[in-house]
Amino acid sequence: MDEERPTAVALRPAVRELTGSTRDYDSLLGLIEGAHLVLLGEASHGTHEFYRERAEITKRLIAEKGFRAVAVEADWPDAYRVNRYVRGIGNDAEAAEALGDFKRFPTWMWRNADVLDFVGWLREFNDQIMSNDQRVGFYGVDLYSLFTSIEAVIRYLDQVDPVAARRARYRYSCFEHYGEDSQAYGYAASFGMSPSCEDAVVAQLVDFQRKAAEYATRDGHIPPDEAFFAEQNARLVANAERYYRSMFTGRVSSWNLRDEHMADTIDALAQHMRRRGVDPKIVVWEHNSHLGDARATEMHSRGEWNVGQLMRERHGEDVRSIGFTSSSGTVTAASDWDGPAERKQVRPALAGSYEALFHNVGVPQFWLPFRGNPAAGLLEKQRLERAIGVIYLPQSERVSHYFFASLPHQFDGVIHVDVSRAVEPLERWELVHTGEAPETYPTAI
Repeated sequence: MDEERPTAVALRPAVRELTGSTRDYDSLLGLIEGAHLVLLGEASHGTHEFYRERAEITKRLIAEKGFRAVAVEADWPDAYRVNRYVRGIGNDAEAAEALGDFKRFPTWMWRNADVLDFVGWLREFNDQIMSNDQRVGFYGVDLYSLFTSIEAVIRYLDQVDPVAARRARYRYSCFEHYGEDSQAYGYAASFGMSPSCEDAVVAQLVDFQRKAAEYATRDGHIPPDEAFFAEQNARLVANAERYYRSMFTGRVSSWNLRDEHMADTIDALAQHMRRRGVDPKIVVWEHNSHLGDARATEMHSRGEWNVGQLMRERHGEDVRSIGFTSSSGTVTAASDWDGPAERKQVRPALAGSYEALFHNVGVPQFWLPFRGNPAAGLLEKQRLERAIGVIYLPQSERVSHYFFASLPHQFDGVIHVDVSRAVEPLERWELVHTGEAPETYPTAI
């Protein structure tokens, strides 16, 4: 739009071009100084540059600022296998093996070349640190792994408290008629076709929490962190049970339950780090739609909140959030649920969007801080913003992938890649189809 060109011209002196230099993010690290929670977004789940730049920023936060955990939009048990690998306590010999539990659609979200490189770097970094407590962890904060987490709770209790394991098996047997199909359970329970398992999973969580401290201090070959891992799985089961019932009663309730679980998991991780004597500095990787403050978007008018809003409300100035945008290029995405990973052409940004405005700035890649930057005032008026999840439907892009937002109120800064390219999956098709819901279902983000 011609009327946007003066805005683009006015923005250009305020942006910091990204050239590939190791010093590109000096000012970003200055913006982060003192914060314990850094939220790094992405405008799609399949863009190489978003993964690459998040990784580069995270490496500097770890090496220069003492961050000791990376929390990602992935399921707790799947990511914990990676955590064991990068901390040098797992059975996997290579990074690719450690990513082996990411079996559900969309596998490319975490089984891709950029994540593989980052996990390898994290293992090398940790190998230089003698204290296991000070090694950097890798954690998932999502809640789709109902049945996998049930197995993890029972497996842990079998080792430390066989009597409690028998009680857990009895309580979790409430789900046994659903063939590990979490959506089938949610449908049947929400419409009164079968009893809810809510009381059973809450009782199991309370029982575990009552004994968690004891489990963590028992002698034996099981690392103390495994008690925290198992307790989080028990919490995940309780929250996932509610989530799957809510999926059939409305989008708002299921979205809010999911994001609240993710925010609570980040806080639980911070508390665990404090107990271990570690400064709880955490980097979070999720989609912009989860990490950009919902109060600055049309989500708020629907009664939805997200991780970014909850973190700001709970922790205030201890939080920094960075969004990502792109104008055109390619993306790895599917055309339908459980579909193959496709390399898709991304349509040029719509007129009136932030992405189109940033394209007109004329800088291929740049970083634009909002805090203390007068130029942020040029962007406060709500504009369209694009969000591509694991499914990309260019034929219905305006309805499927755009929403209104005020970018400077969503984030503390933005990184723009004008022409981006698709992330490289390690496989083109999911490895195993399981009864668990696909990652990001049903919102795709």
